[in-house]
Amino acid sequence: MPINADMPHQWKADNVGALMVKRVLLSWSSGKDSAWALHLLRRQPEIEIAGLFTTVHEDPDRVAVHAVRTSLLRAQAAAAGAALHTIAIPRPCPNLVYERAIASFIERAKGDGVTRVAFGDLFLEDIRRYRERQFAGSGMELLFPLWGFPTRRLAEDMTDQGLRALIVCVDVGRAPREWAGAAFDRQFVERMPPGIDPCGENGEFHTFVHEGPMLGAPLHVQVAGVSEAGGFAYADLAP
Repeated sequence: MPINADMPHQWKADNVGALMVKRVLLSWSSGKDSAWALHLLRRQPEIEIAGLFTTVHEDPDRVAVHAVRTSLLRAQAAAAGAALHTIAIPRPCPNLVYERAIASFIERAKGDGVTRVAFGDLFLEDIRRYRERQFAGSGMELLFPLWGFPTRRLAEDMTDQGLRALIVCVDVGRAPREWAGAAFDRQFVERMPPGIDPCGENGEFHTFVHEGPMLGAPLHVQVAGVSEAGGFAYADLAP
């Protein structure tokens, strides 16, 4: 009988012999990179996803940076079959406030047997070093399941294997504002102009995943409107 990520914790513990199950929390933005990280982590029999955690602005009750409605975030986590933990932060949010909120959440998670925290970062060394400093002394091991993947190949693998997303945020100084609300699919990846990372890892764009192998069922969403503020174009998604 093959081992898969849907098997209960006890089955793994009783039947994989010396294999030690690792309880992992995954940083969840609602976008493609964190979604793909979930997909890859679930393919590892020693990994148990203890939950997803997302920073959410208290006002206007949307995902930080991506500006996705929390109602869609909750529907997405339910489709992924994972517990969702939201961490409220103000807008704007000073780094110290953010770091204290994360530290408090992680301390509570340790009481639930969580020993590792995973991120969907791809190649930005400064971001990785920041996370390593942030979690130093926490007792948590950090996982970066997508680290070092060539981003063009990664974007192609995502879309070839059924991931579908909508672009919800565009840095208009780095990418066309018309991308807000566009579909992230294989055709979009193939048309990617030079100078823009195919996964938007430099902050060019952010996405919301509505279909893919990490979701039990697709989410039906539509673009309710597009707005622009602070140098960013936002697509407001609605059920």
